[in-house]
Amino acid sequence: MTIVPTLETERLILRPHRLEDFDDYAAIWADPDVVRFITGSPISRENSWSRMLRVAGLWHLMGFGFLAIEEKGTGRLLGEAGFQDMRREFQPSIEGTLETGWALVPSVHGRGYATEAVTAMISWGKAHFPDHRMTCIISPENAASLRVAAKLGFREFARADYHGPILVLAREN
Repeated sequence: MTIVPTLETERLILRPHRLEDFDDYAAIWADPDVVRFITGSPISRENSWSRMLRVAGLWHLMGFGFLAIEEKGTGRLLGEAGFQDMRREFQPSIEGTLETGWALVPSVHGRGYATEAVTAMISWGKAHFPDHRMTCIISPENAASLRVAAKLGFREFARADYHGPILVLAREN
């Protein structure tokens, strides 16, 4: 069984999700500003629970997954970042890659937390899965996430339709 890591950055602790995170986690995914470019509509408490269980299951089955992002100074749950392989049905396929993702509460947008958290995840991913390509999918309307992805070395290599138009990006290790 994979041991889920805890990573530290200057301002953040990236750690396994905890049961006591659930109320905050559900509130994050119910926020229309968080999900605007991800699902398009707020996620119910029940579906947030399924999402949190999926995060835990990815680590067990794939050896990678998402980590909760906690602010060091406050202990506040800010969101999550990490890798997934969701077997998404669009072309070109990104199955078998480390699909990189992140979501943070709107109150911390623009502070560099996403870049800081995902940089730590990328370092971890390169060390543990050096042969896996890293990809991400982003709505072409999500300018903020596209800026973060560019800072992290992701470049567009395709466009597709997955519940709406998406840009498919990758970075080379």
